[in-house]
Amino acid sequence: MTTKIVIIDDHQLFREGVKRILEFEKTFTVVAEGEDGCDAVRLVEEYSPDVVLLDINMKKTNGIEATRQLIEAYPDSKVMILSIHDDEAYVTHALKTGAIGYMLKEMDSDELIEAVKIVAEGGSYIHPKVTHKLVNEYRRLANQQNRGSGYQQPEVHVPLHLLTSRECEVLQLLSDGKSNRGIGETLFISEKTVKNHVSNILQKMNVNDRTQAVVTAIKNGWVEVR
Repeated sequence: MTTKIVIIDDHQLFREGVKRILEFEKTFTVVAEGEDGCDAVRLVEEYSPDVVLLDINMKKTNGIEATRQLIEAYPDSKVMILSIHDDEAYVTHALKTGAIGYMLKEMDSDELIEAVKIVAEGGSYIHPKVTHKLVNEYRRLANQQNRGSGYQQPEVHVPLHLLTSRECEVLQLLSDGKSNRGIGETLFISEKTVKNHVSNILQKMNVNDRTQAVVTAIKNGWVEVR
């Protein structure tokens, strides 16, 4: 099946670069491009894309406002934000507005293709660097809320009852904000092997994406937050 994609970004060269990368994947087709967030609803209505890639910073209508308008008009739209900002405030705002993906513009081509595939299939994807910051913010808020009740960080219990020892290592590196490539370099295994491990982890933990896996692992004390 073909995945239809709309790209909206006010920098033509960036749009062309993203389009070129995406169309290396034979199942991807970029059906339309726009240069401002105000194009989002019109292009979705006209082309019915599977995924919409939206720049967060645009002159007239930014990506957050465009996402809000798009979700109001077409609630099932799958929006992925493209951003230079890795601050958790931007990410949280985007997700609350209705985006299900958040990628940094420093991503490499393999990360972009993987992210679009996940979002197109109904999952969510947050850039690993951003995931790590969200995890730290989650822990900070949890510590703050429990400071008056003698809260202490729980002892880490590696979930060997659920995952293999290698999968536990991969889960820890996911929580550290490592990309598939970074995990492979750390463990001296191929990216394909990493992808297989991540897929097994998601299935065994009964979660849809790596972000949910990390949050679940932290809640259960399965990984060290460092």
